[in-house]
Amino acid sequence: MISYDVVEHGKPLQRAVRETPKPKGAEVLVRTTRSGVCHSDLHIWDGYFDLGGGKRFYVKDRGCVPPFSLGHEPFGVVEALGPDAKGVAVGAKGIVFPWIGCGECAVCKAGQDNYCLSQRFIGVFRPGAYASHLLVPHPRYIVDATGVDDSFAATLACSGVTTFSAIRKIPPLADRDWVVVLGCGGLGLIALATLRALGIERVIGCDIDDGKLAAARDAGARETVNSRDGQAALVRLQQISGGAVAAALDFVGMPATANLGIAALAKGGRYILCGLFGGEITLSLPPIPQRAIGIIGSYTGNLQELRDVVALAKTGRLKAPPIEVRPISEVNRTLDELQAGRIVGRVVLDVNEA
Repeated sequence: MISYDVVEHGKPLQRAVRETPKPKGAEVLVRTTRSGVCHSDLHIWDGYFDLGGGKRFYVKDRGCVPPFSLGHEPFGVVEALGPDAKGVAVGAKGIVFPWIGCGECAVCKAGQDNYCLSQRFIGVFRPGAYASHLLVPHPRYIVDATGVDDSFAATLACSGVTTFSAIRKIPPLADRDWVVVLGCGGLGLIALATLRALGIERVIGCDIDDGKLAAARDAGARETVNSRDGQAALVRLQQISGGAVAAALDFVGMPATANLGIAALAKGGRYILCGLFGGEITLSLPPIPQRAIGIIGSYTGNLQELRDVVALAKTGRLKAPPIEVRPISEVNRTLDELQAGRIVGRVVLDVNEA
């Protein structure tokens, strides 16, 4: 098998050739054909997450030590089955659910693998999809996406399910309510498309890049606001919504977007944080109960939520964001451009070109 590995954090990925693994027990060997490139890959590539105040969380402390392969948006073809693998056939195509837990704890048995403390996430704690093959622990993690374009289907494994799970955390909306999407990159655009597919139309997209705001309008935003000047953006959000921002979905996760999203909320509103850009904020505590606002995190999504978002895509109502397919040999260029903020929409790697 062939993979593109992190051999040193922050340095170009290196092409490696090794023996193709053989599935054991209930494992499934998938020949990867597509892999999405997600912004979270940048943090793992760099080797840390910025916690703010000069503090960092190093991925090596959770066992993510080079060499390893990134890629947590896998799509491929079942190539071989372990002797105990049932319910999927060789030759079947599908999305690989990457947010895999231990499979044995109460959290996993409740269907919340993504909250398991003994994580086996593909592309994070297990070899990922920047490779010609990957091992999946159980057939249940292969999700049929027949009728959905392969490249779009790959992105549903992370950006699709992450945004879908965050949207599910929005409180019930009244006719006057608005939803704000902070960050119109890869996640923000699929969030806008998902909101539109679910019939939520009073949506404002925010970004500091006018090109991404144009893409946001195409994806489903009724209004857009350039948020480079935070105070001016807040005034504009209040003008558009009439003070009725019921939810702010933050797909950036930095102090500027957090402060804007929280400040924009109406009483009883909810700020939902998904982005991991980094940093910290200081909040006065009394206004939180006085405004009755909720501040919650949303971390990827569970297996049922992936099945649900795939079902939505199969209806045709959920439209793909701009997607560029590149050969996997261009993975380093892609990571560099993603880090520089030059990609509108998503890049998906064609792993057949490995």
